[in-house]
Amino acid sequence: MSYTLPKALVTTVVGSYPKLPEAEQAIQKRKRGLISEEEFHELVKPAIKAVVMDHIEAGVDVISDGEQAREDMVVYFAERLGGYQSGDWVRIFDNVYFRKPVVASRLSYIAPMAVTDWEYARSVAQGRPVKAIITGPYTMVDWSFDLAYGDRRELVLEMARVLRHEIEEFARRGAEFIQVDEPALSTRPYKEEAELLREALEIMFKGISAKKIIHICFGRIEKILPYALEFPVDQIDLEFKNSNFRLLPYLKEYGFDKELGYGVIDVHSTRIESVEEIKNDIYKLIKMDIIPPEKIYIDPDCGVKRLPREIAKAKLRNMVKAAREVRRELGYE
Repeated sequence: MSYTLPKALVTTVVGSYPKLPEAEQAIQKRKRGLISEEEFHELVKPAIKAVVMDHIEAGVDVISDGEQAREDMVVYFAERLGGYQSGDWVRIFDNVYFRKPVVASRLSYIAPMAVTDWEYARSVAQGRPVKAIITGPYTMVDWSFDLAYGDRRELVLEMARVLRHEIEEFARRGAEFIQVDEPALSTRPYKEEAELLREALEIMFKGISAKKIIHICFGRIEKILPYALEFPVDQIDLEFKNSNFRLLPYLKEYGFDKELGYGVIDVHSTRIESVEEIKNDIYKLIKMDIIPPEKIYIDPDCGVKRLPREIAKAKLRNMVKAAREVRRELGYE
């Protein structure tokens, strides 16, 4: 079964989705050492299928596996790479904590980490493209303790070389969209940090033919935007809704010319944006005449994992309806 993407305003998701009970149970069993890695991914399949069905029912064009196997975006990969060991609990924000992993020896790639879940999601996606998504090298290093390298730049670039193996696995198996998540970059919005990430992305993406995406969210993104335009990616996915679209003037100022993942859903609020509200927000960008609609991807600000499932699905449903209506009004349908 094939699926034809719309010519403009393609709808997508950033990645994560509310954790379903089957996934929670599988994660806990693996933590206690009751199941193997292979059994773990088998147990997560029902949750992944339910997420895919939610995305399809909402009408999303480019979907994800909902990152159902990932308790945390860094720890998941750290637990599966050579060189890491478990660390202590660290507070992220509010009452949210995670066990910050430790780079204790030289990094190494052992086996595919997120590929199994992505392949299963694709097998039940009814032809829709499924994003292949990994946490990027900058964020992996920034959210880890380093006891092995002693040089942050060296560690980021080494992490990029190791993670490239995962990207090559996705590409070899036919991934059309590969996304690297780098939320940590916005916490250090400096030219030298953006240039370090650019080097890392060049290592990861060189020669990869899939559509290459980087997702950055929340923070002083406007300070790194001119440098991000030099990243070797096809698309930059950014948060807009939560910050009341304050980034829009900067897109025009810096001559944004890549594809844009345009966040129109606030993932920190349980309020369900109306179709009309989302349409108005889409037109805010279109009326500025910065990027043609063909290069705009409509999505939430970030992953929706902290929302109740029915609210997340309702938000996506209205997002898709709004994009479809704007496409019709612009003459793309």
